[in-house]
Amino acid sequence: MSTQRRIGIAVIGFGWMGQAHARSYARLPLIFDSLEYRAELTVCADTLAERRAVALRDFGFREATEDWRVAVDHPDVDVVVICAPNMVHCELVEAAAASGRHVFCEKPVGGTPTQTARAEKACRDAGIITGVGYNYRFVPLVQHARNLVEAGELGQITNYRGRFFSMYGADPLGLLSWRFLIDQAGHGVSTDILSHAIDLAMMLNGPVRRVVGTGETFIKARPLPSASGTHYDRGEPGDPVGVVTNEDYFGAMAVFANGSRGTFEVSRTMVGPQSQMAFDIHGTDGALSWNFETMNQMRLFNIIEGDRGYTTVYAGERHPYHAGFVPGEANSIGFEDVVTIQDHEFLAAVAEGRPHSAGMEQALEYVSVQAALLRSWETGAWTDVVSVRID
Repeated sequence: MSTQRRIGIAVIGFGWMGQAHARSYARLPLIFDSLEYRAELTVCADTLAERRAVALRDFGFREATEDWRVAVDHPDVDVVVICAPNMVHCELVEAAAASGRHVFCEKPVGGTPTQTARAEKACRDAGIITGVGYNYRFVPLVQHARNLVEAGELGQITNYRGRFFSMYGADPLGLLSWRFLIDQAGHGVSTDILSHAIDLAMMLNGPVRRVVGTGETFIKARPLPSASGTHYDRGEPGDPVGVVTNEDYFGAMAVFANGSRGTFEVSRTMVGPQSQMAFDIHGTDGALSWNFETMNQMRLFNIIEGDRGYTTVYAGERHPYHAGFVPGEANSIGFEDVVTIQDHEFLAAVAEGRPHSAGMEQALEYVSVQAALLRSWETGAWTDVVSVRID
């Protein structure tokens, strides 16, 4: 009988994603058989007393603190999970790496490409295992799409279209939270949701070599929050406003290393799509399309079989990970199920002492593309992607 490795977890920042991860850790033994590890919720760090109380009372953390340093240096902590605002990520990652803790950091790792490069170097130098919150990779049908591409079912890939359209910032009366401020969030959608779109593109279609891009801020000012309001809270007409200092929209064209061409488009202010994280892949023998808004369906076109139209593939137990949540075919899973898959893959890597498939290395690859896009936005010209790695 194998012995499970205990993994003590510190969660820093106990808002939506911090709580989603905590729920995930509690579910892991119910979903996955024969785990090599046992996750323990050791300590939660948050500046808000009410969140600390929730962590202790409702989630079963052993301890809670307002000082993140206590969590990072806690003797029973093996993994630090960072869910704090973007611009403090780099400091937290560097501190955790210096303490020898493995790190899972919600994306973006840094508010700027340089910050992410610093964080990646700190982790590389410390020799720790890392994870980054590119959760869409772990959707069962996204994994199925990768398997189809790698098996050559689509032939030679010629075109890739990635997008992430969200309405979370579409209301002009949505409050001026930290997400809309470059000094607290870093760049706007190019740091935030574009990272998901391009991470999936590189997983499915390989490295990006050249880009040209542009951005825009459509809502120039927003009502000021009174206290702890988020971007989901709403002000009133006539409320005092503050200036939005990062971009609402980014669009780009790209050349991939395999010779295919691609486009990326992301927006937090586009009216209509709710959470349209989606991609379309076209090859010489077929095509496929997937949209997170209908995450348990994928459209597939196969020219070799004589089809002249798309068919719908429904997620089911024959696809990666799905059977652990619900048996049969066309029985849907949800967002937090994907978080659970992601957390399992990371903790399994920690338990086995091997690299995780979505870690700081992948984050560095993304921000190298982001840095090229930001240069292109400034110059208006096509720009080569050059690694921002710090040696």
